Amino acid sequence: MQLTNRINRIQISPTAAVINAAEQLKAKGVDIADFGPGEPDFPTPDHIKKAAIKAIEENRSKYTPTGGIMPLREAIVAWHKRELGSDYTAKECVVNVGGKHAIFNTVSVLIQHGDEVILPAPYWVSFPDIIKYAGGTPVIVQTRAENGFGAKAADIEKVITPKTKMVIINSPCNPTGGVVTPEEYERILALCRKHNIWLMDDECYSHFVYEPHKPFSIASARDSKGNVIVIGSVSKTFAMTGWRIGYTLAPEPLIQAIIKVQSQSTSNPTSIAQYAALEAMRGTMETVPVMLAEYAARRKRIVEGLRAIPGVTCEWPGGAFYAFPNVSAHLGEGKDAIAKNCTDLAKLLLEQAHVALVPGAAFGAPGFLRLSYATSLERIEEGLRRLRKTFTRAEAAS
Repeated sequence: MQLTNRINRIQISPTAAVINAAEQLKAKGVDIADFGPGEPDFPTPDHIKKAAIKAIEENRSKYTPTGGIMPLREAIVAWHKRELGSDYTAKECVVNVGGKHAIFNTVSVLIQHGDEVILPAPYWVSFPDIIKYAGGTPVIVQTRAENGFGAKAADIEKVITPKTKMVIINSPCNPTGGVVTPEEYERILALCRKHNIWLMDDECYSHFVYEPHKPFSIASARDSKGNVIVIGSVSKTFAMTGWRIGYTLAPEPLIQAIIKVQSQSTSNPTSIAQYAALEAMRGTMETVPVMLAEYAARRKRIVEGLRAIPGVTCEWPGGAFYAFPNVSAHLGEGKDAIAKNCTDLAKLLLEQAHVALVPGAAFGAPGFLRLSYATSLERIEEGLRRLRKTFTRAEAAS
């Protein structure tokens, strides 16, 4: 079968592959300590579910405008102004089918063959492939564990060329939980202004940050609109992953271009989901601190547990709900090695210890593993027990 060059430039999402492999074992009755899924384990809040039910009862099941219903676009910009200090209008907002769709559409209308996109690593798995699909070239800038995996303007500046079209910052970061400070973010924005480069600000985890960090958007900076593209989502903040509602905030000409490409692909996001998102934007956010407090407790337990395993180091994530331990001491050909690389180790842990996690290589970080702690403390304890057993057994055997 002859497939296009653009589809052959990309691969299936590695996180999806891990989830599928774990689900196959679960279907056989295997008890999996599952640290794979990158989604809240909390239910969607009741007031949002009730809004969706009401929308169904009121027969709000017809096509909507491609860019989303106007009340939702207005509510998104009002929410973003209140929560994150921006100043957009509804015409500078488009509703997408999830945050990933927002990123895909934006890259599709801005990046073409020959363009370079600067991407700090470790990076979210889909960024490089979306860039490649559009014909662009990802230019990787390594962040450092000792700096909390936060992107630095000085590192970005070193790789800017005349071909650079965009810088993508995901803060808090999936997979590391790294947070870019407001001061550093402003330095990155200044670089983008200087070189006339777009700055994509992926804020999907904006409200899941731990002290001393606070929710922040670079769109709150003065005169940022000309260079900044905000990518947001209701998926994490409101535990609405399956509802598939994201949004883009950007200058109106760019929004119109995104609506154009959306009109020839998905058309409008699901009407019922839009009305649920409208309630999320307008309603109470009392569930957010409840979730964050629980994540903070889980964060403490999983980081301390991972650090107690010989040969494993782990930084404290500043946000999101991922631990990103360095397991390189157990890789390779040395006496303490369990597997050749982190991908083989992840496979071994799934098949033998029945622990599901994602290898760091999927995020441009060989030698690391990503563990989502969006699961109960009970399952975290069980997963840590299995990991300790595997690593300790290997150490004893060496």
